[in-house]
Amino acid sequence: MECAGKGSGTRCLGPPRKRCGRCGAVAYCSASHQISHWKEHREECERLEQQMKHLDLLNDFPFTFSQEATIQISEKKESRCSFLSRRGIHQVGMWICECSCGASVTSFDYSRSESHTWNLSNILCPCRGPASPIAKSLCSWKDYYEWRCIPLHSPVALLLHWPLTVYHAIQIAGLGSLTSEISKLCIHYLGPEKELLQLAVFGELCALFPGVLVQIELIGPAVPHHRDGDKIDLHSYAHCIEKDCDCKYENESKSCGIGTRTSSRVTLQLHRGYYHDRFRDISKDSFPHLVIAPNAGIAAYSSWLPTIELLKEINAPAVFSDYCEEACHLAAFCINTVTCQPPRLPVQLNPFRQPMVVEDNALILPCYSNCFLFGM
Repeated sequence: MECAGKGSGTRCLGPPRKRCGRCGAVAYCSASHQISHWKEHREECERLEQQMKHLDLLNDFPFTFSQEATIQISEKKESRCSFLSRRGIHQVGMWICECSCGASVTSFDYSRSESHTWNLSNILCPCRGPASPIAKSLCSWKDYYEWRCIPLHSPVALLLHWPLTVYHAIQIAGLGSLTSEISKLCIHYLGPEKELLQLAVFGELCALFPGVLVQIELIGPAVPHHRDGDKIDLHSYAHCIEKDCDCKYENESKSCGIGTRTSSRVTLQLHRGYYHDRFRDISKDSFPHLVIAPNAGIAAYSSWLPTIELLKEINAPAVFSDYCEEACHLAAFCINTVTCQPPRLPVQLNPFRQPMVVEDNALILPCYSNCFLFGM
């Protein structure tokens, strides 16, 4: 965490230990920096104060590891590395970029077989189809774990927040009934980064949308040049580590796993660049039922402005997420400035946010991947 008054003209005198007495969401290295920053901070202070009142709600998860992954990491009594290490999943397979010492997206290469597995036993992960179809809409991690018969000490939610956020976005965009009426669901997925190393988890959409071909176009500048245009067929689910598990036999008999065969239920296609530059070519064969932009950072990047203008023009449902409520508030302001309309979907907590807090936040507010959602 940095001093909120950093760059105000004088050098910081040390670590930011002096928190704002009203909101408690920002901290300063000295009283002088706090005073000089007040002119800017006064506009956000009351809003941040209200957001800080939601701390218990943000940290509320049903898992046995919840305190370890939230409060203890926030207080630096625990770290992402130590959490993953104790479970034997530190720097392996799809988990490799879940801590600061892990791989970056530049190492993206899904030819490695270990990146297609959970590195967990079959008791702890959804490596096979569900025992029963979804009887009702899933509204929480507890709902999902019960449906998939996964124990609450399993860490798979740390990766499954990607497909479950897609699932929830479809529900709140009012497209839930559509999935029972169509054979193909087209999603434009903007700005993928870390998930490029975790593509196999999107196979879970097979279970979430049974009988539907899900086509996802992943568009963003983080897609490597040599992967631009690549197509990946997910025929089923990521594997467990058990050699004699049914998931291995299912994959052999049903052409499951990641491959190049044409018969699949989830198809991912990669496109390098910005959405507003690539949309015309992509939409010729794939006009979106939904546009989704996880952890978008709209207020932080000017490249979003032409994309927002495009989304207004095509009038397709668009759902964004971000790490904290304040980021969503600033993004909503940007959208209103460009479109002259507030977001159609108000800022709301995502029940399928990643249940592990982000380390070293800019604010004292707890941040989670895919934490809050809003849409236009």
